[in-house]
Amino acid sequence: MDDSTTETKGNWWQRLAGGLKRSSSALGGAITDLVAKRRLDAATIAEIEDVLIRADLGLDTAGHIAAALGEGRFDAAISPEEVKAVVAAEVEKTLAPVARPFAIDARQKPFVILVVGVNGSGKTTTIGKLAARFRAEGRTVMLAAGDTFRAAAIDQLKIWGERAGAAVIAGAPGADAAGLVFDALRAAHERGVDVLLVDTAGRLQNRTELMGELEKVVRVIKKADASAPHAVLLVLDATVGQNALSQVEIFRKAVGVTGLAMTKLDGTARGGILVAVAAKFAVPVHFIGVGESVEDLAPFSAREFARAIAGIESPPA
Repeated sequence: MDDSTTETKGNWWQRLAGGLKRSSSALGGAITDLVAKRRLDAATIAEIEDVLIRADLGLDTAGHIAAALGEGRFDAAISPEEVKAVVAAEVEKTLAPVARPFAIDARQKPFVILVVGVNGSGKTTTIGKLAARFRAEGRTVMLAAGDTFRAAAIDQLKIWGERAGAAVIAGAPGADAAGLVFDALRAAHERGVDVLLVDTAGRLQNRTELMGELEKVVRVIKKADASAPHAVLLVLDATVGQNALSQVEIFRKAVGVTGLAMTKLDGTARGGILVAVAAKFAVPVHFIGVGESVEDLAPFSAREFARAIAGIESPPA
């Protein structure tokens, strides 16, 4: 590994650990308070399990961690660092099966990525960051402003397109989303674009109408290219906590989510919800975001995330 790669990885670890500080501090502080000057008995393990559940890690993962803590340590003194190490190891076990790199099949041209999620989840911003990432990899990129209900989303996507050097297909606010996406797909084919990122509306308050619109967009895409969309990326906002579970359920049923990006992990103490989502749905996690800049969205690593949320200060070897 060259020095620049090492430096980039180091910078990302600092961003990740810093971004998850609220989650790791809430968890680590509670663990330290519990195990300081106490032996590890059944009552302490039960209290640690409660802390883990309150940190949104989910019942199953909390139970696995509690069981792992009791193995060979019962009625012994234990340090907060030992507990954190067990938390990190068990969280990594839960996350490892879903930590999958996002892969673009170059044989599919354009490779169509449908990006879904509720309003406010960071969907449009995530599309802009992904566009910048794919452009940096040398790919040509087009953005389709399929969230036609919000003028702000259309304007935001145009700004990201300019920044990333990606073409943007947009219509007037209120235009038919499916028609716009069809036009974008046709334009992407004609121009030989590598990747087409499609923004969509996200009004969960009226689920039937929203999902009907999304299903229509998918049908129209399939008419133009039976193999598309090639990926359906659900953007989740970490600050919503347990609501993330119902969002995954709803979008999976409607459009067959193929992977997740979780944003705003820096804005919450509830980052553990990603663990609960992974344990319940086993949907691949491709990206996580810990801030506003392009560099704050990165491919997901189970080991890095597990160590950061457990509050272990050193990056994985």
